[in-house]
Formats: sequence, structure tokens, C-alpha cells
Amino acid sequence: MTQEFDFRDIAPYDDSLFQEKMSHLVKEPGFLHALNYAMPPEAVPAVIEELLKIDNKYDFQRQVMFPFLEMLAKKTTSGITLGGVKYLNQSMNYTFITNHRDIVLDASFLNLAFLRKGFTTSEVAIGNNLLIYDWITDLVRLNKSFIVKRDTGVREALMAARKLSAYIHYCILEKRESVWIAQREGRAKDSSDHTQDSLVKMMALGGDGDFMDRLKEINLMPVSISYEYDPNDYLKAKEFLLKHRDPNYKKSQRDDLFSMETGLLQFKGRVHLQLTPRINSKLDMMGDFKDKNVAAHHAGCLIDQAIHRSYEIFSINYIAYDLLHKSERFVRKYSPEQKNKFCDYVDAQVAKIDVPGITVEEHDFLIEKMLTMYANPLKNKLRALLGGME
Repeated sequence: MTQEFDFRDIAPYDDSLFQEKMSHLVKEPGFLHALNYAMPPEAVPAVIEELLKIDNKYDFQRQVMFPFLEMLAKKTTSGITLGGVKYLNQSMNYTFITNHRDIVLDASFLNLAFLRKGFTTSEVAIGNNLLIYDWITDLVRLNKSFIVKRDTGVREALMAARKLSAYIHYCILEKRESVWIAQREGRAKDSSDHTQDSLVKMMALGGDGDFMDRLKEINLMPVSISYEYDPNDYLKAKEFLLKHRDPNYKKSQRDDLFSMETGLLQFKGRVHLQLTPRINSKLDMMGDFKDKNVAAHHAGCLIDQAIHRSYEIFSINYIAYDLLHKSERFVRKYSPEQKNKFCDYVDAQVAKIDVPGITVEEHDFLIEKMLTMYANPLKNKLRALLGGME
């Protein structure tokens, strides 16, 4: 299956091209602007000098990305923790499939957690809609990312899906590399995470055997990602409001760039990553589905259950649930001070929303959307612990 495709246009750059691509990257004005934004300008020349000495992705991740992510974690989180390491077999490769909270950091923080333990990092799937500039494309492909082509015609989309699936199978079986992919295209704006059936069907296009065999071949391991605070919460609420006013509203590239910047640089509180067992044995128990749509949906539900059951629930999730439902169901899970602090936080975030003419009803709508975002992880975890499959 893999031999019919040429992966060079979507795969991470081969190490033989590393220095050539890096020499071009460090001359790009956009990249230089980002460096000057991220560090003192006087330090930039020394950083460029070090970058030009590196000739492979392994050293780039460990010498450059590792300390950068540690710096970012120290500045913008209250700590990043990793659970479920016992489920990892270092002699195997996995498809880590996670809920999608942050455009950039979901995969980055998972790889940071792996780097801390001396584990091999995964290759990362990234949509070409985020590769707004050529230098961003070069940077991510130097950093073990592969490209998911979107916004194509129907026929091109099917061929792109076949190629992407073939590449994932090729990574697992032949390159012996793990991969990361989000459970859906785009983030769940209301933080209610559900795997897209179309994504499951894409992953089963490659490989050998029947539908379930092809899924088992890539060792799907759900990973649950929990951020205490979502820096983009007010931007998501703003989008809800603009779509409420105009159902045809669509974000601009500038909006996407601002979301990426906000997610990277603003405070996220505690972050927890929870590995769960790969779902192969549960796929075996499902039996043989004749309808691939039904099979994909059931496989997606298995992924969802694993992710939902493994959320880390913070005090603000309990507070949001009680405020949203005007209840005291979880009042023992937080203090009055924590509740007041969270209410002040929500008010401050909503105050950042720069939409003219917000009415009283729309303000209440925004508060409700903010509370829903923080209540949904708890709701989904409760449902999953009761064993419900949708």
C-alpha cells in the first residue's frame, strides 16, 4: 500500500535536507521576528549560530525544542504531569490520538513529557490550514511534523486521505515512529471532545486486512489532555457570539494566528496528560461490522470513552458545573474563595471580548458559553464512568 505513494511532500524533512532547510529558515523575516519576540534580541545571533550547527531532527528537538518547551511550560503553566506511562511498551510504536485543546501545544506538551523521560518523540499531524507562511511549514517539518492536506476538491480529498493513512501505517510499521493526531479537525469549541467518524475511516484506509485489522495495525492509544485554564476560552466564546449573530461567520487567518499566539503565551494553569491502554483488545471484542460507518462510529466511541474517563478534573470544572446548573452538587469539591476567584476570572475573560453592541442577553449568552466549556469535561467524565456509549 505504501509503495504507491511518494510521501516527500507531506513527511518531515529527511535529515539529509536539514541543514539546507535550516539555512533558509534563519534568513526568513517571519522566523526572525518570532525569535526576537520569544527571546532578548541580543541572544538571537547566538541562537542562529547554534541552529546552523545542527544537522538532524533528533538533535534539533533535544537541543532547541526541549529547552524552549521547558521555558514555555515554566512561564505559562503551573506544571505538566504525565500519567499512564505503564501502558507504553518502548519496543512498540503507537498512534497517539488525543482530544484537541490547543492548536500548537497539545502535541508539543506530550512530546515534552516524553523528552523528560528520555522517550522517543512522535511525529505530529498538522493541518496545512495552519501553515500560513512557508517558513512555518519549514519549521514544523524540521520538527518531525507531517502535513494533513485540507480544503481540497472531493476527488483530491479522497486521494489525500488515502495518502495520509498510508503514511501513518508506514510510520508505525516501517519507519518505526509513533505519530500524534487529534481526534477531530479543529478544536471542540465547547470542550466536549468527540472523535470524528471520518478521521477513524481515514486511518483505516491504509494497511492490510479488514477494517478492524487496519485500525489495530497502527496501535491506537487514546491520550486525555486536561488544561486547568484555556487561554482561548474568551476567543471561543466570541466566535460563538459572532456565529449566533451570523450563522455564516468564519474566522480569518489573522484570527487563527492570534489564537495560536494566545494559546502559546498565556497562562494555562495545571496541565495533565493521561495515557490509556491501546484499544486493540476492545476492537477485537466489537466483532465484525459489515457497515464501515457503524464500525468507525463504534471505534470512535471507544476512543472517546478512554479520553473522557481519564480527564483530570480541577476545582473550576466543579464550580462551572454548579454555576451552569444552579446547583450545589459538587460544593464539597471547592471553597467559597475558589468559587469567587473563578467567577472573577470568567467576568474578566468576557470583558476582553471586543464585539461592539453586546446586549444584556448576549452577555448572559457569553457567560453561559464560558461555563459550558469548563463544565463539559466533568459532564463527559461522569457519563463515561457510568459506561455510556453514544
